[in-house]
Amino acid sequence: MATQFLDPSLLTQRAAIERNEPVTDAFGGARDTWVEVAETSVRVEPLKAEMEERFGQRIGMLTHRVTLRFRAGLERGMAFRLRGRRLVIRSLHDPDETGRWLVCRCEEEA
Repeated sequence: MATQFLDPSLLTQRAAIERNEPVTDAFGGARDTWVEVAETSVRVEPLKAEMEERFGQRIGMLTHRVTLRFRAGLERGMAFRLRGRRLVIRSLHDPDETGRWLVCRCEEEA
């Protein structure tokens, strides 16, 4: 596979990286608690906006591609927080397998 060129000047937005740490309650359930673990520069590109109906309600889903410099420890289920928006990572990969970049497919949390 050929080395992919990505211009670092495209990483223009600052984003917090968050990990979900569920907190159990007295009734055996849990609520999501997001904890910031790092901050990084990213490039966010909107991919798709869909509307679907669930349980009689229209639900909108926005997907994004987030590109950043490679960093160990990033995994599915973590999220990027940008100015009040949370983009939950659904998949991630190294586009040219050189250990320089990560490309994440994310869903924006409502």
